[in-house]
Amino acid sequence: MRNVTLILDDGSRFSGKSFGYEKPVAGEVVFNTAMTGYPESLTDPSYAGQLMTLTYPLVGNYGVPPFTIEPNGLATFMESEKIHAEAIIVSDYSYEYSYWNAVESLGEWLKREQVPGITGIDTRELTKILREHGVMMGKIVFDNPIDNGQLTIDNYAAVNYVDRVSCKEIISYLPDGTSRSFPLTMPIAQLNCQLSTVNCQLKKVLLVDCGVKTNIIRCLLKRNVEVIRVPWDYDFNGLEFDGLFISNGPGDPDTCDAAVQNIRKAMANEKLPIFGICMGNQLLSKAGGAKIYKLKYGHRSHNQPVRMVGTERCFITSQNHGYAVDNNTLGADWEPLFINMNDGSNEGIRHKKNPWFSAQFHPEAASGPTDTAFLFDEFVNLLK
Repeated sequence: MRNVTLILDDGSRFSGKSFGYEKPVAGEVVFNTAMTGYPESLTDPSYAGQLMTLTYPLVGNYGVPPFTIEPNGLATFMESEKIHAEAIIVSDYSYEYSYWNAVESLGEWLKREQVPGITGIDTRELTKILREHGVMMGKIVFDNPIDNGQLTIDNYAAVNYVDRVSCKEIISYLPDGTSRSFPLTMPIAQLNCQLSTVNCQLKKVLLVDCGVKTNIIRCLLKRNVEVIRVPWDYDFNGLEFDGLFISNGPGDPDTCDAAVQNIRKAMANEKLPIFGICMGNQLLSKAGGAKIYKLKYGHRSHNQPVRMVGTERCFITSQNHGYAVDNNTLGADWEPLFINMNDGSNEGIRHKKNPWFSAQFHPEAASGPTDTAFLFDEFVNLLK
């Protein structure tokens, strides 16, 4: 195995061994404390531009499931069509794996998708630095003869990662497992006509794709609705639909003003149900006039406790975000829906009169606890 070094912006250096693809990369270094779920996390578009550190010491022991695609174009076991994280950093990589549906090792998968993997890193010390300093930019460089070149480290907040991972066409998914695609250039009237010709009895959910996880679409389809997926900056307000869903996604929500403006236009219909998850929570908040701030080291785990405001109901949630809504900037018509029990940060909002709400965590939970999957039921019930 080739020697490799992780270099942080503050000058900290960590030496390890390569078990993935051998190429130098740079990105924002973050940590995830989940014990399982590396296939789902690596394919989560919200990790675009990031070097993902896993704090659980043993990684790779259950291998990787087959990367099969369903007839509707959605991955069977993964959260998107490819790995989005720039690299994975672990303490102890398991070269042997055993699981009922594993078909290859984590290292083999990383090499096939040309993503670096580092093992032998003291992830406890790395996580301690990130917790005390906050997440920071870093780069992975290899010993010779790999050409590390002139690695440039972009300012993470300045890059519109949502634009990189969002879909590039309009896609309609039906509960029967089929899908249809339409070009963005299709006139709205023609698109409405096309969408109305199949299963007109189904309620339609317009999904703004900021980097949507596949299981979000699965959760909606299981509730017998049609999902119309559009790019993050597509002006959907002329389309015919029954509810608006705003997805998760990577990067700084302040780079997504086009989505905010389109959501704000949709809010002119006070009866339109709106539901947002993760970045969707932040974009809905911005459309309502609130401000967003960057967390010191974010929430990336399967065990974040949140409390539903006004109740004693507490839920264990799966989370992956580095930004949060400032509760103090919510307008008079809005209120927090969930609060993080660890640091008191916002975990969701709701409108006091209109059917608009959101969650900063992931109710679809792939992978992670499914305690809050009922939020999909509440949203779909609003469509009726």
